[in-house]
Amino acid sequence: MPDIDMDFCQARRQEILDYVIQKYGRVNVAQIITFGKLQAKGVIRDVARVLDMPYSQADAMAKLIPDELGINLTDSYAKEPKIAELCATNPLAKRTWDYALALEGLNRNAGTHAAGVVISNEPLWKKTPLFKPTGQDTIATQYNGKYVEDVDLIKFDFLGLKTLTVIEEALQLIEKRHGKRINFIEEDINDPEVYEYISSGDTLGLFQIESAGMQDLAKKLKPNGFEDIIAMLALYRPGPMESGMLDDFVERKHGRAEITYAFAELEPILKPTYGVIVYQEQVMQIVQTIGGFSLGGADLVRRAMGKKIKEEMDRLKEEFAIGAGKKGFDMQVARELFDLIVKFAGYGFNKSHSAAYAMITFYTSFLKYYYPTEFMAAILTLEKNNTDKVVKYVDELKRLNITLRPPNINRSDLVFQADEIDGEKIVFFGMGALKGAGDVAINSIIATRNEGGEFKDMNDFVSRIDASKVNKRVIETLAKAGAFDDFGHSRCALISQVEVITESAGKAMLAKKQAIGSLFGDSEEMITVTVDIKPMPEYDLLDILAIEKESLGFYVSGHPLDKYREQLDAINYTLSSEIEDLADGSQALFIGKIENIVEKISKKGNKFGIANIMDLHGNIELMLFENRLKELDEDFDLSKPIAFKVKITKDGDFTRMNILKIESLKDAKKEKVKVKKEEKFIPEEILPTLSLAINLMPDSKVIEELFCLAQKYPGKHPLELHIKSKLSDVIIESKMKVSQSILNEAKELGVYKEERLAING
Repeated sequence: MPDIDMDFCQARRQEILDYVIQKYGRVNVAQIITFGKLQAKGVIRDVARVLDMPYSQADAMAKLIPDELGINLTDSYAKEPKIAELCATNPLAKRTWDYALALEGLNRNAGTHAAGVVISNEPLWKKTPLFKPTGQDTIATQYNGKYVEDVDLIKFDFLGLKTLTVIEEALQLIEKRHGKRINFIEEDINDPEVYEYISSGDTLGLFQIESAGMQDLAKKLKPNGFEDIIAMLALYRPGPMESGMLDDFVERKHGRAEITYAFAELEPILKPTYGVIVYQEQVMQIVQTIGGFSLGGADLVRRAMGKKIKEEMDRLKEEFAIGAGKKGFDMQVARELFDLIVKFAGYGFNKSHSAAYAMITFYTSFLKYYYPTEFMAAILTLEKNNTDKVVKYVDELKRLNITLRPPNINRSDLVFQADEIDGEKIVFFGMGALKGAGDVAINSIIATRNEGGEFKDMNDFVSRIDASKVNKRVIETLAKAGAFDDFGHSRCALISQVEVITESAGKAMLAKKQAIGSLFGDSEEMITVTVDIKPMPEYDLLDILAIEKESLGFYVSGHPLDKYREQLDAINYTLSSEIEDLADGSQALFIGKIENIVEKISKKGNKFGIANIMDLHGNIELMLFENRLKELDEDFDLSKPIAFKVKITKDGDFTRMNILKIESLKDAKKEKVKVKKEEKFIPEEILPTLSLAINLMPDSKVIEELFCLAQKYPGKHPLELHIKSKLSDVIIESKMKVSQSILNEAKELGVYKEERLAING
């Protein structure tokens, strides 16, 4: 059985889980167990601890394991000669290694799946052993996600989709500012102004269409209705793009290519996609309308086309032609139509899935077009911990003529706030994003402000706050961020005299406590203190930017490289935030100011350095060999921006940047850089686990051939090999590329039957 995936607002996912437990019963609902594995470095440390190896030795041994994602001990031993040397000279290390090798890959600890839930119509203990996760008031299955299906349980994935939370946050900001709650059901889903906005390519922040490739497609396609958005999401995948389907779709939409139909009856089916077969549902409609298939038969055709088994396709083709003939259609034309269906069906996407996502795309587009300030404030709230995204959205604010201001003690909230002052659109930084403040202190300040009105000045602030929650660290952080700028004191004065401010707040709080216990004392509301803050000149801009970066995580009032922007605008360079968009083998020109260089000595005794380089969007690190270090020291002024031409090498999740050239901004203007972008596609539907069952036989030929098969088709998709014997069944898990080719070869070996193909999440 397939999993059932459901997307919910990220912030309210727990509410859904609580509702399901309340509706179906606590004993009928459970989360699903997951297991943490004993992996290379971890198993070394665990075994070393049990064998009483000194921590320093265990740490040094674990650090010999190369920093490669998913590496195992066997590969580590082959790649790092020092492991063999250590094991040969240290008996305890050898013993540790041998035990670790035996234990690697076993389960270490139990947890719960981040999203997986099972719901039953009877108490779950009748179908699966259960356990109570530590610190949780719920139960979980002891069968993991692969095996709950075997006991007739359906796995639900309750997924938290961040974009839904962004939408809800934006709707709340709109309601707060404009006094109305947007109801998308009442809005025109084909609003021409919204689609004109999408067609401009200004899609940063819009669900599924904010990548550079999607921005380009939006400008080419110029969608003018909801159907076009559904098609955009379905077609922006490797298959349709490589086959020419996407280009054909664009050309037909704009009348540059002819739209023809083999039979007039196809027009109602294919007209929304300009005669191109885009969706699996269209395939099913065609074989029903032309070939006379039932709905169930049409679904079988859809599935068969995905598998591309020649004998099955030939049979269906003839059945389709005969059915078409019975309905009065030309059988030869029907056969040609079937061939066309087969060509496009391999790339067909599920329309209902695409339509659901397209709806979210429309919502975000509507909000950004009509309420850009609220929408961008909502995005910044949800992405506040992702510096790379924040700097992109800050640039987008500038493009939209929206000012981002530091937090303001009277206008800011826990989250980013949308505002307008004298016609200027403003987003105020959320005080909840301050590093070192904490939600408890900020909520206390906001509650005090809501109860007694805005703070008039620093005296009013320290007189009213709860000093037990708003301590010295919080006040200093607020001052560094600029939250008190409206009070007329320089940030320098407030930061330098934070002790005085904190003491005054403490005195006010003590006086309020005494007033409560006094029969004739002042009322709590009447108590005020005066803070003697001596005037001091403000920091210079670079110092202000530095303390903003410290408290906010990035620059708000400006950027240290602002004075070089005019020169930078004349250069074709890449920002640090765009590294992930670069393809393997691409060149790039990074420009930034070197903040520091950490010099090191390699294992071979060679000198090298790691340079931390700040650009307009963040920081990158580049490795500099000795000759490059010397070049920088002798030929460049490190107080100014420097250009680095690099070559990008990608290996899985790792990106390396090899320096090709170092040059000044003047020389960088003439530099030719071969930039290649890596396309980011909407994920394909999850491919199934290939589950094969064979009997254990004296002749090992079948097992050997299966092993060769797995070696022949390496990939990321899971393979389960069930070896059955009289004593017990053994399950071997591996990774391979699940494709029709491998299914055909497995079938020839006699170990694969269609009904053994199971969907495992």
